[in-house]
Amino acid sequence: MSFPGSFDARRLARLDGFIKERYLDSGRLPHAQVLIARDGEIAHFPSQGPAREGGKPIDEGSLFRIASMTKPITSIAFMMLVEECKVALDTPVHHVLPEFKDLGVYNGGGAGVPFLTKPCERPMQMVDLLRHTSGLTYGFQNRSNMDAAYREGKLENWHGNLDLDGLVAALAGIPLEFSPGEGWNYSVSTDVLGAVVQRLSGQSLPEFFRQRIFAPLKMDDTFFAVPEGKIDRLTDCYTFMPGKGRVMYDRGAESAWSREPRQVSGGGGLVSTALDYHRFCTMLLNGGELEGERIVARKTLELMTLNHLPDGGDLASWSKSLFSEATNAGVGFGLGFAVNLDPARTMIPGSVGEFYWGGMFSTAFFVDPVERLTAVFMTQLSPSSVYPIRRELKTLIYSALA
Repeated sequence: MSFPGSFDARRLARLDGFIKERYLDSGRLPHAQVLIARDGEIAHFPSQGPAREGGKPIDEGSLFRIASMTKPITSIAFMMLVEECKVALDTPVHHVLPEFKDLGVYNGGGAGVPFLTKPCERPMQMVDLLRHTSGLTYGFQNRSNMDAAYREGKLENWHGNLDLDGLVAALAGIPLEFSPGEGWNYSVSTDVLGAVVQRLSGQSLPEFFRQRIFAPLKMDDTFFAVPEGKIDRLTDCYTFMPGKGRVMYDRGAESAWSREPRQVSGGGGLVSTALDYHRFCTMLLNGGELEGERIVARKTLELMTLNHLPDGGDLASWSKSLFSEATNAGVGFGLGFAVNLDPARTMIPGSVGEFYWGGMFSTAFFVDPVERLTAVFMTQLSPSSVYPIRRELKTLIYSALA
């Protein structure tokens, strides 16, 4: 007996019981939804747990904050402009964002002392934004003086004083952590890429996404701000606090995601559904096309899902980051996606060439072109590193292949 797409039904059903017993009954997660598909056909789509405290269960229409699962969408948007020859991967970033022309690398100072800088070995290129080798950082990493400067300037506050152009201007006043191309650091690079898309296209990032990606793919439930008529579908969101466990972070009924952000985040701002993101994944699996709508060319997507880390390295050897949406060993990084280089080194089932990413609220997706397999996981708990559920789900899903 097997599900559509050659799954063993009994093995696939183990996934539901595992989530319930280990994560829902224990209160570790508030809810969970897993969409598994083969060749674009949904094979398994269970939903468990309440959407809101004391409310009805999550269902196919439930909305989730997908955080850094926004990054692959922004990366696709940029590559659409590459296909139009409006920009190239080796274009210096300051050619489009002149604010970045005189950026230097940290060489001392900070914590109340003026920064000292040294010149970059080479200018930051667009490829550095896509693969996180730009030298930019995230304030929440709490590991360097640049992180502290980001926090002090409230650079990542979507409802603060800075719009996307203001973010670029503020970043221009803070040194890079390293010269572009000399390391990998998870960062606001994709937010900066969103500013590039805006300037090159002449459209706001939400307008570009809606017109060029969401409307063609019929992703009608994906947006930066949840419309008033759909806010009842937005789930509660939690964070984990040591000693306290799961505590409320953002209530669906009065969510920050119900308001238009001043700073649109191409790195982490979107809300979506499992079904919408499934359509995005199916487009990726199909080489850039879905139901007659081509978003990017097959060869463009092939380029995006190669490992672009210098010298063919993996994140274990290149990452300077304390936070990521990937394990490091055997994992490379492409143009917006982590890429599986060596399943043996990752120590969980998978395929060479599989690509994926996730979000800080523990959402995740992967696309396996070898097995023609895609999966989308939705829940709402930060940080994503609290539990190993992503690795466990992959193990369960691959073990159910017939």
